[in-house]
Amino acid sequence: MNITLAQAEKVIAAAKAKSVELDTKMNICVVDAGANILAFVRMDGAWLGSADISLKKAKTARFFDMDTGVIGSLSQPGGSLYNIEHSNGGLISFPGGVPIKNKADEIIGAIGVSGSSVENDHAVAAAGAAAV
Repeated sequence: MNITLAQAEKVIAAAKAKSVELDTKMNICVVDAGANILAFVRMDGAWLGSADISLKKAKTARFFDMDTGVIGSLSQPGGSLYNIEHSNGGLISFPGGVPIKNKADEIIGAIGVSGSSVENDHAVAAAGAAAV
């Protein structure tokens, strides 16, 4: 299964709405099941440097099929994934990347969000992922 463009646009819209609710300006990226970029938006005034981070968060969430915050907790010294952020051309191991699942609970893509605190990034990503 793969996320469609129409679904990705719903994800982006829900994430943007949550970002506005939180009064933040975000870069929001959606990747398909193959971790290829499908949709991206940089809200007016969002940090330029966060665009790449949002893509890497989305890819990281899809590569490992888990929230990037979970990967972060596992990648601490002594953790089972210690230093994983150095693999795959660079991963992001802090919150803001979330797998996207369909109604059958199959992973069809992922969303990555960057531009605020990691708590806000995760909240916006989760809101986007829930739109499918």
